[in-house]
Amino acid sequence: MCGFILPELIQPPSFPFFLNSSLSIEDLRAQGLTARAPDMLGMLESPFVHLYTRDIEAGLRFYRDLLGFKETFRTPNEGTPTHVERTLRGFGLGLGTVEAAKRVHGVDATPGLPAMSLVIWTEDVDKTCQQLTSAGTPVVQPPHNVGKHNRNALLRDPDGNLVEIVARVA
Repeated sequence: MCGFILPELIQPPSFPFFLNSSLSIEDLRAQGLTARAPDMLGMLESPFVHLYTRDIEAGLRFYRDLLGFKETFRTPNEGTPTHVERTLRGFGLGLGTVEAAKRVHGVDATPGLPAMSLVIWTEDVDKTCQQLTSAGTPVVQPPHNVGKHNRNALLRDPDGNLVEIVARVA
């Protein structure tokens, strides 16, 4: 795991410099934002979440067919993949097999523990939740209001990872 914490990389003011993605490292330095790790900001790009799966084909169907993620990369190209990358409106998601995690990284990946949830915004939580449950997606929490402005539903992908569907409400 990388030991960098973003607020420690940048000295005052530290936030929200990253909201303007057109800023180069030179622009940041000109504005008094100096990096402690030289050029670190110029090296980091295109983050995405990577999930390990026991059944990559089921995961691919869930994220492609039910949630609309588009494939951007796959390996190997032929046969059952061990790693696939997908995007939805600029958000990147990787799916990799637990066997690949062991072979490539030497780690025992355990999908489905509630260590994280993937949050996806929608216009209509109830409709989206109905479509997902009609396709067999397990519901953890049906649609419900959260606070004053959000409506959420919590479901599980084929490996048991939490997927939270959220919409703004008036």
